[in-house]
Amino acid sequence: MSPLPNRRFVLNRRPSGLVSRDDFGFEEVPVGEPEDGQILVRNLYLSLDPAMRGWMNEGKSYIEPVGLGEVMRALGIGEVIASRHPRFAVGDHVQGALGVQDYFLGAPKGFYPVDPQAAPLPRYLSALGMTGMTAYFALLEVGQPREGETVVISGAAGAVGSIAGQIAKLKGCRVVGIAGGPAKCRSLIEELGFDAAIDYKNEDVAAALKRDCPKGVDVFFDNVGGEILDTVLARLAPKARVVICGAISQYNNSTPVKGPANYLSLLVNRARMEGFVVLDYAARYAEAAREMAGWIAEGRLHSREDVVEGLETFPETLLKLFNGENFGKLVLKV
Repeated sequence: MSPLPNRRFVLNRRPSGLVSRDDFGFEEVPVGEPEDGQILVRNLYLSLDPAMRGWMNEGKSYIEPVGLGEVMRALGIGEVIASRHPRFAVGDHVQGALGVQDYFLGAPKGFYPVDPQAAPLPRYLSALGMTGMTAYFALLEVGQPREGETVVISGAAGAVGSIAGQIAKLKGCRVVGIAGGPAKCRSLIEELGFDAAIDYKNEDVAAALKRDCPKGVDVFFDNVGGEILDTVLARLAPKARVVICGAISQYNNSTPVKGPANYLSLLVNRARMEGFVVLDYAARYAEAAREMAGWIAEGRLHSREDVVEGLETFPETLLKLFNGENFGKLVLKV
């Protein structure tokens, strides 16, 4: 049997500003057979995340950067087609760091099985995957919302923001989403149950926050950073909590990152700002997945996946995240 051809994207250079196709090499290489302790996986769906932009940068972070010449890192779902590992059998569906390629061959470090009969496979990259875990723990453990409080979510129509806002509603909060464009804002209210939505592309965000958060902001779940962060800081309520989950407005900067100029609001309001990395809660993923699956089954939580077909489209599809084109969780169907 001849080796399987494996198309893959490798990182050719560290991007400056927005990612382009020229930052990657697209190559085809033969796939080998698994050795002891390894599995061979046919990749089916890949998760595209803003964090991928940070993984391309050199320097200290919460995870090692992708090395030059290495396959671009990506979480994904695939089917095991050969195995020499005691925990995984041919036919199993698994989630793990599969990489932007047709096939994964290696030790399944951090991999775990998923059940395609229990939920559509892309959902394991959305509400039932790392995206859902991020929304769940960042909001409930760091934001600590209480019933009746006002929660503001930036990037609210994105993968994490849309789920975090729904969880806040489940906890009895007033939820205000910040998103780009009338269609996204309508969806937040009509489909996801947000109390209000602010269109940052067509509204004065400061004036809209005053209108929609008359008593101030108790919890700010920030996925955007930059000017939006500064504007919301000016509207904090006493003892507010600011969750720094992401800063997508800053990831492609070719100049220094813009930090919060309005941070003295934290002092005046006795508020706190805390960063969040989902890997810190790995031991509790199963707990969160059970509760999220229950909410979905009851129709109280909705998971939206924006699926784009074709491995070869990876660089352009990734840019949808930074151009605000995706609606919900962006997934690449291999």
